[in-house]
Amino acid sequence: MISETAQSTKESIALAWLTLLCTLTVLLFLSIPGRTVAEELTIAAASDLTFVFPEVAARFQNDTGNSVKFSFGSSGNFLSQIQNGAPFDMFFSADIGYPRKLEAAGLAEPGSLYEYAVGKLVLWVPRASTLDLKQGLAVLMEQNIRKIAIANPEHAPYRRAAVAAMKHDGVYDKVSGKLVMGENISQTAQFVQSGNADIGLLALSLAVAPNFKEKGRYELVRTSDYPSIEQAAVIIKSSKKIATAKQFLAYMKKPEIVSLMRDYGFVVPDSGVGAN
Repeated sequence: MISETAQSTKESIALAWLTLLCTLTVLLFLSIPGRTVAEELTIAAASDLTFVFPEVAARFQNDTGNSVKFSFGSSGNFLSQIQNGAPFDMFFSADIGYPRKLEAAGLAEPGSLYEYAVGKLVLWVPRASTLDLKQGLAVLMEQNIRKIAIANPEHAPYRRAAVAAMKHDGVYDKVSGKLVMGENISQTAQFVQSGNADIGLLALSLAVAPNFKEKGRYELVRTSDYPSIEQAAVIIKSSKKIATAKQFLAYMKKPEIVSLMRDYGFVVPDSGVGAN
């Protein structure tokens, strides 16, 4: 009769061989050409991408098997977080200056800087508003306007564009006391939508998004009235998923994605800015 100790030893050896066999099988499976393990990218993205990027991510996952998790917010805040080691794989900024700062500091993957879009500024009001947006920025001086929503001055390039446009048209000093500021351009839009502001200076990408398109109307602000809102992306050098991040960056340049971005109100440059 086999002793309990001998039986236990045989079972341990059998288990060890089974574990080794399973490990070798997995390694062999993964070594098959073209076989990759799906990854999830974590991307810091400007608020004006809130509505278009989920659709981009869905297409990307369908085509590649890799998924994307977004954090939407202020580009300036994201810059500080990344400089302090936040674990993002990519950064899609509403201000090209922020990715350039990361590049200069050695925090960006060399050669990954890409200008993916140019944003546009609009005047936006709820559909029930009686304000005549055809007046352009002069409408901001209407007496029945109590509050005008713009983005936060410390963080948002859309705020800088809004202030520049108002100053260009000579209305800023007359309406500055009515300004209320959202933490980012998405929150600014919510101020108007909720009735906490009568009119807002927003990103076109929000005005044409499903959540806002049916609830309000907009008028483009002349692009000659404000500095170009150049938006750029960069891969974070500390990312453990550089190959997948490069895949997503290349995916952004596909004709169908470029077309989608244009549908959401972005001007897409013919080529990226490269690493200058």
